[in-house]
Amino acid sequence: MENSKTSKKTLLLSILFSTPGPLILGIGLTAGQSSTQLADFFRRSAELLAIICSFMVFCITQRDNQNENSKVKLERASNIFVGFTMCVSAITMFFLAIFKSNTDKGNVIGGFIIAFLGIVANTLFSIKYYKINKETHNPIISVQARLYKVKSIVDLCVVLALAFIIIIPTSIITLIVDLVASILVSIYLSYCGVKTIIENKKTNF
Repeated sequence: MENSKTSKKTLLLSILFSTPGPLILGIGLTAGQSSTQLADFFRRSAELLAIICSFMVFCITQRDNQNENSKVKLERASNIFVGFTMCVSAITMFFLAIFKSNTDKGNVIGGFIIAFLGIVANTLFSIKYYKINKETHNPIISVQARLYKVKSIVDLCVVLALAFIIIIPTSIITLIVDLVASILVSIYLSYCGVKTIIENKKTNF
């Protein structure tokens, strides 16, 4: 029971911490046109939706009167949605990187700050989720642990790419780093998304 309360609280905190990101990045896009920053905006928006979905499903499945079969179906559906979100984010990042790589990057400081803070917050959430899941395994929490591990790695790539834009904005190296970072992140997101979907489709609905 105590572990359930901790899981619910952590999921809620995840939503609260994830909410400002898309808003600030959306405003920041009026000043900056980095493909990495634009892709990051779509990624964070999709991930926020997935986390909210996971929170709602977790609350439903923790009810005492919840049928076990229905509980399993809801958990798997929620986790498949999270995996699907990763894949959509990956596709978005890839195409934006390809078609917007030649535009003026503009001011990306807002995106850089959000990504830097994201590394810290997402790493802490990842550790927290892994700890909770180790104590009492839960499918929702397990996938959240993976999601936040992915988020922290992606944020690291975003920080590196935007750092080049801030330091040497007109260099060809910056253009290459911005493009390569987006493509590498999209590949990694795709891998994690497909893996999550496959794992949760092992049992038929």
